Amino acid sequence: MYCTAFLDTYVLTNLINNDYKIMNKTIEETKEYIGMWVTEDGHIRHELLPENRYDETRGNRKSAYRGNYKISENHIDYKDDTGFTADGEFKNGILYHAGMILYKEKK
Repeated sequence: MYCTAFLDTYVLTNLINNDYKIMNKTIEETKEYIGMWVTEDGHIRHELLPENRYDETRGNRKSAYRGNYKISENHIDYKDDTGFTADGEFKNGILYHAGMILYKEKK
């Protein structure tokens, strides 16, 4: 018994391209930035809220900094309520911000 198989390269190319797009989505596209980001020692707790606001706790000082943020691809820009600005980058599930390294808190 023989079997003949045909390779549809058009379908194969689309499958590969779609898998690549799914695997390489930006944090802006996935919205995975929303939630609590924490330094390894737990001293800084940086909550990114869904309505593009953030609230940062430093040690025992709750809401030490509050303000707005904007996500563009894997970049984040902050502007706190006093007008101070800062930025950061998301790389491999880690937030690099103002010399700090923050990890997403697991629920």
